[in-house]
Amino acid sequence: MLREPPLSLYVHFPWCVSKCPYCDFNSYALGGQLAEQPYLERLGRDIEAQAAGVAGRTVVSVFFGGGTPSLFPPRAIEAVLDGARRHLALAADVEVTLEANPGTIEHGAFGGYRDAGVNRVSLGAQSFDARALKVLGRIHSPDETRRAAEELHRAGLANFNLDLMYALPGQDPAGALADIAAGVALEPAHISHYQLTLEPGTVFAGRPPQLPDEDAATEMLAVCAGLLAENGFAQYEVSAYARPGAQCRHNLNYWNFGDYLGVGAGAHGKLTHAARGCIERTAQAREPRRYLAAADAALSRTVIAAPELPFEFMLNALRLTEGFALADFEGRTGLGLERIQGAMARAVGRGLLETTGNGCRPTALGLRFLNETLLLFMAETPQTAGDSTLSMRPTEAPAGKAPALFTGSGGSVGE
Repeated sequence: MLREPPLSLYVHFPWCVSKCPYCDFNSYALGGQLAEQPYLERLGRDIEAQAAGVAGRTVVSVFFGGGTPSLFPPRAIEAVLDGARRHLALAADVEVTLEANPGTIEHGAFGGYRDAGVNRVSLGAQSFDARALKVLGRIHSPDETRRAAEELHRAGLANFNLDLMYALPGQDPAGALADIAAGVALEPAHISHYQLTLEPGTVFAGRPPQLPDEDAATEMLAVCAGLLAENGFAQYEVSAYARPGAQCRHNLNYWNFGDYLGVGAGAHGKLTHAARGCIERTAQAREPRRYLAAADAALSRTVIAAPELPFEFMLNALRLTEGFALADFEGRTGLGLERIQGAMARAVGRGLLETTGNGCRPTALGLRFLNETLLLFMAETPQTAGDSTLSMRPTEAPAGKAPALFTGSGGSVGE
């Protein structure tokens, strides 16, 4: 039977100082004055318009993603949270994450964000190599990241994440390891570690830089994961490592096929309607001017067809190192286990999945070749037991953020 899962709120801020050449998310270089007040008013109406559809449900996490939300001052973030509290039921211990670019943070700002209600921050460090940052089009320096981390600790926001990338142009395993060592030294609670990939429609896709080969990238991942483990960071998701108790609750809700409201330009959402027996995806107008001009209830809605639900569920759940419980598959899709038993058996047979006491989880091989594992759960995948048509390619994740395909969060989970 279909059951309502936990509910989160994602708020998208689409502007950046400049567009990074590797980024394929819904972000736009700020060409003039920030439309702060009109955007805040539109966000408020957006939240109010969607609130009726989740009446009686509690929001367990809020994520301000982008773009660069830290272009907006603390008072703006406070205004959005005030609006959310007026129209939604926020949990007493709600996790509130703000994405921040080290190059856009003014002295003392983190204290203001903390007072506004933010209790977790995700810093887009990407690297501590000044040359690499220049190649990546980042506007901050390694020292600015260090100063931002110092200010976070000073503001009492020790629960922060560092986004770091590897397999950068010209990088070798020693360089990737140096980035992790520099990040660990700043004492974050969480580190997100992503391989740089060339995404369609980006500047890098049109003019590809020379990237390390697959063997070098695999070595980088292995040595970096080892150093993270040595320093108390446990891997709990394909690209996420956390100290005890510091896993990102918002992203965990995505991976566990939870629900989320998406507000802001280009934001996506997912909502479970248990009484109607269906799950729907929602999407906002992508371009900021269109979003600002749209009617308050201008939200596209698409019901996920039942044959697509196993793949949708696995697309998220199999990113987690602990996998999923079979009861959660049934409750969060409304489908019987017969829908996935054949694919699970094939994945176990190939060494991609292993069974647990109450469910299954990806093996080390399955995490590395997650794309191939997921294909087994697609509705159109051949169902012959001896199927060996799938090539084995390492899991791909875009630089700096989790892919929208996995999260449905408007192109940003933030880490």
